[in-house]
Amino acid sequence: MLSNSASSFFARVFMSNRIDERQVRHIAHLARLRLSDEEIARLGSQLSDVVLYVEKLNEVATEGVEPTAHPLAVCNVLREDVVKPSLGVDAVFENAPDAAAPYFKVPKVLDQMDA
Repeated sequence: MLSNSASSFFARVFMSNRIDERQVRHIAHLARLRLSDEEIARLGSQLSDVVLYVEKLNEVATEGVEPTAHPLAVCNVLREDVVKPSLGVDAVFENAPDAAAPYFKVPKVLDQMDA
């Protein structure tokens, strides 16, 4: 079951069961996504289905059910930290697409933020 704050969020933002184009465009803007008109129409339908499903989940009786993050009891399985020989520089760069030892050459990404 959703918390009261999550339930009220869905109630406020998605007053009807239908997510309209304006809401999809707003969500896409917040997520910094460029979507085509076809994608917006498809996502509107898919998001509406998600909201309907969440509303259906809200109807499930969960009183007395302990909250869980995972359905099974899980514990970390750690191996012993053993020092092993590492690869040499030549072996590391052997399969690199582009390198200038001791560095890997990669395309610039910071100048492409507006692309």
